[in-house]
Amino acid sequence: TSLVFRNLMAMDVEEMIRAQPMSAVVLIGGCDKTGPAQLMGAISAGVPAIQLAVGPMMTGRYKGERLGACTDCRRFWARHRAGELTQPEIAEVEDTLAVTPGTCAVMGTASTMACLSEALGMSLPGSAAVPAVHADRLRMAEATGVEAVRLVTSGLAPGQIITRESLDNALRVLLAIGGSTNGVIHLAAIAGRVGLTLDLRHLNALSESTPVLVNLKPTGQHYMEDFHGAGGMGAVLQELKPLLHLHCCSVTGETLEARLRHPSEF
Repeated sequence: TSLVFRNLMAMDVEEMIRAQPMSAVVLIGGCDKTGPAQLMGAISAGVPAIQLAVGPMMTGRYKGERLGACTDCRRFWARHRAGELTQPEIAEVEDTLAVTPGTCAVMGTASTMACLSEALGMSLPGSAAVPAVHADRLRMAEATGVEAVRLVTSGLAPGQIITRESLDNALRVLLAIGGSTNGVIHLAAIAGRVGLTLDLRHLNALSESTPVLVNLKPTGQHYMEDFHGAGGMGAVLQELKPLLHLHCCSVTGETLEARLRHPSEF
């Protein structure tokens, strides 16, 4: 039922873009439904747009173990309810779950949608996994603003970037990163805004040939800061290169093929 609020936000984004005399817009968001809502609204508004995810939080420490919201909180809360952790102990755990600003430290829906936005070409290369408090996040923010100004000249709108082929690329990425199941729902809604449909049988067919490359919580052992350190989306796209539509372009006007010629830049 919370998708009602995603759709409400999408309408709000669309109307705010239409109501303001803007030649291009930067979409700044993070958790779960804000990212897809912004993309949906921007597509319908038809104004050049670029997305900037706020980035995941860093992990904390509890008795030598790394912790991060939101997966670890459920695990420790279950232990508390079972009587394995005292009230002071669970309070100490809570103090280490969210030690910095940012979205959840795991491959939840927020991080998944940041990765899918980059895969779609709607955000700058290398921007999806940078932690919220990292200096690179500030650099990405400045570069995003610069790119927004360039979009005014190019006139490249979201509807020209998000195509059947770029959606296929995003689906491949979703499968490869072990992303949130909500990603399917949000991609279906984004596809609808450009007049396309997302066929679940097609998704299943793609899954047969797409390797799982990323081992992040909630299903794996690592966190988004590890993903960033390992090369983030650039590393994933490089591994998936034979399976991707390389002619797809991003907000920069560069094709995916051109981006992958320069692995040192990831």
